[in-house]
This record gives sequence, C-alpha cells and structure tokens, in this order.
Amino acid sequence: MLVAPEAPPRRVHITEVGLRDGLQNEPVVLATEQKLALARALIAAGVREFEVTSFVSPRAVPALSDAAELVAALRDTPGLHLSALVPNLRGAERALEAGVDSVVLFVSASESHNAKNVNRSVEASLAGFEQVARRLEGSGVALRGAIATAFGCPFEGNVPVQAVEDIARRFAGLGATHLSLGDTTGMATPPLVTERVRHLHQAAPELALTLHFHNTRGIGLANVMQGLALGVDRYESSIGGLGGCPFAPGASGNIASEDLAYLLGEMGIDTGLELERLIDASRLASELMGRSLPAQVSRAGPRLALSDGDSVPTAEGRGT
Repeated sequence: MLVAPEAPPRRVHITEVGLRDGLQNEPVVLATEQKLALARALIAAGVREFEVTSFVSPRAVPALSDAAELVAALRDTPGLHLSALVPNLRGAERALEAGVDSVVLFVSASESHNAKNVNRSVEASLAGFEQVARRLEGSGVALRGAIATAFGCPFEGNVPVQAVEDIARRFAGLGATHLSLGDTTGMATPPLVTERVRHLHQAAPELALTLHFHNTRGIGLANVMQGLALGVDRYESSIGGLGGCPFAPGASGNIASEDLAYLLGEMGIDTGLELERLIDASRLASELMGRSLPAQVSRAGPRLALSDGDSVPTAEGRGT
C-alpha cells in the first residue's frame, strides 16, 4: 500500500556514507589524504554526520585499512558526528581507541548474505554484539544498529518482515537508539518501505529509523518519497552515488547525496546542506575515482542553473 505524501518532515538528517560504503567496493583505493580532501569538501557543503569508515579486517576490505588514521584526522573538527561500522568486539575496540562518536553494529536479515559478509550466522553475529554493548557502557560512545538486506536478499529473495523485526528487537535490547534499514542491492520498493517502516514503528518504537537506499533499479528517490510520507526523517546517502557491497552481486551505488539534497530542497525541506558545494564535492570525488559518477544533479546542475544562449547552436530552417 502506498502512502500519499501530505506533510513530510520539515527537517531531514542526512548521514554521508561515501567515505565508507562509497569507497569499499571501488577498484581505486584512495590514500588517506585524498579521503580527507573529500571529507573537507563535504564539510564545506554542510555535512555534519558521517559514517566515516568501517573497522573490519583490512584483508577483507583493503580500501578501509586506514580507518583509525581517518577518524583521528577528523575527530577534532567541531560539530561533526563520526560513526563507524564494526562487525565484532575487536572492531569496536579499534573504533573506541580511534575516537568515534558512535559505533554501528551491522548484521544481515538473511543468513546467506550474513555468511558472505562476515562469515557468521545471524545468531552468532547478534550474540557477539552483546559483548560490544557491554564494552560501550560508560564510554560515552553511542550504539546504533544496521540491518543489511532489510528489503530483500540477492541469494534468498524476499526477506520476511518478521526477520527484520526480530533483529530490531535485539538491537533495542542492547540499548541501540538508532536503526538503519539497508537496501543492500536495491530491492526496496515503495510498498516494501511502507510495510517495513509501519511494522517497526509498532514493534520497536524506541528506535529512530534511518533508511539507506541503493539506486540499483532506479527507484531510490521514489523510496525516499515513500519514507518521507511515513514520517521518516533520517536517510543515508553517498556523494556522487558511489557505493555498493563487495559481498552482494549487483549492489551498485547508493542514492547520491546531491540528488537527495536537491529533491528535499525543492520540497522545501531543510537539510542544512548547500547544493552547489555538494556538487563541487561530487566533482572532486569523480576526479579522485578517475571516472564519471552516477549522480544526476552533478551533471545537469540545479533546476534554475541557466545556460548562455549564445553558446548553444540554433536550429537551421523552419522545421515542419
């Protein structure tokens, strides 16, 4: 069932995941200084919330092997909230030592993807999270949860909403305050968004939901519209549309930060982001990656970005 957007949130919080999800699956591995240059461009555009890296095995994800150095270089920047994904207690220890503001524990809603992603069963992952939660007590570092394949699995197909609820309840029991629903391979649709969000609003109302869409099948922003209609005011996006999961076939890029900011701005929704500077950051990302990125607004510009008529050829003849 679709929901007509009548009164979307007046303010939306956008977490930039380009430095983590955006880079983990790219063949080009950026140096730490290059990542910092991109981070500074994003900060200049108004970005204040970053999922900045992941404390996973450097052998599994070489692009994120500088996680500690990156956090250390950014953690004293005023006004930033730096979160990092961690798969287990060892990753959490490294994240705490580096100085993150929040730790994001992630698990897949499907057994097959969790086995590919972290080489564990879902239950083994959740059991290990209890150690992390105890370690975070009194540290001042917040605990957040993330569920991958929350809208479908590339190996198993449909994922029951009950599986998502069961994991959400476990996160709530661990003391998590936020929960991100990850559309790992772009399998979300507006009806699925409605089903999952409504279900979790009832089953785990203490969790603030964040929606993380990929644009694999071209409806990432349509899913955002549906989330807005349901009152969801937190989204994750990646500059330029970078991204994808190295352990999921067909997991192309996230929704682009500049495309999302453009959509929300045209709806009169405040994000605190400056679109022109986001476009500058996207162009820097494209330059660093050595290729064009899939974002639309970076190529076309804002709606009222006008062209010089004298530079455009005029058609010859009268036409038909």
